[in-house]
Amino acid sequence: MVGRHGTGDLAAASFVNNMFNLAIIFATGFSYGLTPIVGKLFAKGKLRDAGEMFKNALLANGIIALMLVAVMWILYLNIGNLGQPTELLGLMRPYYITLLLSIPFTLLFNAFKQFADGITDTKTSMWILLAGNILNIIGNYLLIFGKCGMPELGLLGAGISTLLSRMATLAISLIIFFNRKRYSTYATGFWGAGISMTRQRELFILGLPIAAQMGMETASFSLTTIMVGWIGATALAAHQIMCTVGQLGFMIYYGMAAAVAVKVSNYNGTGEIQQIKKVSAAGFHLILLLAAMTSAAIFILRNEIGAIFTDDAAVSLLVAQLTIPFILYQIGDGMQCTYANALRGITDVRPMMLYAFIAYFVISLPAGYLFGFVLNLGLPGVWMSFPFGLTSAGIMFYLRFRHTLKKRDNNTNNPAQ
Repeated sequence: MVGRHGTGDLAAASFVNNMFNLAIIFATGFSYGLTPIVGKLFAKGKLRDAGEMFKNALLANGIIALMLVAVMWILYLNIGNLGQPTELLGLMRPYYITLLLSIPFTLLFNAFKQFADGITDTKTSMWILLAGNILNIIGNYLLIFGKCGMPELGLLGAGISTLLSRMATLAISLIIFFNRKRYSTYATGFWGAGISMTRQRELFILGLPIAAQMGMETASFSLTTIMVGWIGATALAAHQIMCTVGQLGFMIYYGMAAAVAVKVSNYNGTGEIQQIKKVSAAGFHLILLLAAMTSAAIFILRNEIGAIFTDDAAVSLLVAQLTIPFILYQIGDGMQCTYANALRGITDVRPMMLYAFIAYFVISLPAGYLFGFVLNLGLPGVWMSFPFGLTSAGIMFYLRFRHTLKKRDNNTNNPAQ
C-alpha cells in the first residue's frame, strides 16, 4: 500500500523498517528465551511456576524495551548523518517516531506469545496476530490513502496503523491470560509470586544470547540497507520489496522452527534425547519443503512481484534481478532457523553469538561490500552476500547441535564419566 502511494514513501519505509527490524528481531530473540524455560516447567507439571516466570518475563521484556527505545532515539537524532537521500528525510522522521512508540507494546506481547508457545497453546497467539494484522491492513487503507473521511497521511498513516494494532494485540493477550479458564492456574502463579532476581537472571542468561544471534543476523540486513542507500532511492525501494518478500519466507520458516523449539524443550524437560533428534530432523525436512515451494513461487513470479508494490519500471526490473540471490539463500535460511531453534530448545545458546558474528559480520557484510561496490555489481551484488552468511550460520548451528546431543548422549550412557 505504501508503494502505491509513492515510490518515495516506499524508499523511506525501506530504511526505517530495516532499522526497526534490528530492534524488533533483537527483542523477539530475547523473548524466545522464555519458551524453553516454560516448556520445561510445563512438561514437569509445574504450572504455577510457569505463571511466575511469565510475570518475571513481562518485567524483563519491559527493561529491554526501554533500552531499545533509548538506542533507537539516539539513532533517530543521527538519521541525517547516515548518507541517505535527503529528499526522503521528511518522510522518514515522522514514520520513525510512530514505530519507536510501538516498541514497548511489541515486547510485552512477545512475552505472552512465547509463554503461550511454551505451554503448547500456539493457536491463541496465532489468532491474536491475525486479528492484529487485519486491523493493521484496514488502518493502512484508511490512513495511507485517506478513505472514509480519514486524513491522507501516506507513510505516516502506515506507522500510526502499526502502532494501534500493536497496542491492540497486547491488550487482547492480557485479557485472555487473566480471564480464560485454561490460564487460571498460570494466573494464580502470576499473582501469587513476586519478582525474583533468580528468575530474572535465568531469563537474561538465556534470552540475551538468542537476542544477540538474531540481532546480528538482522543487523547484517540493516547495515546492508545503509549500503543500499548509497546507491540511491530506486535501489532502496527494490530492496524494501524483496526484504518484504524475504520476511514472508523467513517468518514461515521461523514459525515451523518455533514449533521445533517448543517440542524440543518439552523433550528436553523429560530427557528424551532420541525424540529431540527426530523432532529437529522432521522440522528441517518440513522447512526444506517450504523453502522449495517459496523459491518456486518467487521464480515464477519474478517479473510480476515489483508491479504488486509500485508502478516504477526501474524498481520492478531491479526486483526481478534480486530473485536469484534470494532463491540461493533459502536453504541456508531454513537450516539456520531450524537449528538455532533446536539449540534454543535444549538451552545451548551461548555459542550462537560467536557463530552469528562470524557468519554475518565476518562473512556476509564484507561480501556485500565486495560484490556491490568493489566489483561494481550494484544492488544484486550486495544481495549475493546473503547466501554466504545464512548458509554458513546454518552449518555452524547444525554442527553445534549434533555435538551437544552427542555429548549428552554419552553422559547418559556413561554416567560415571
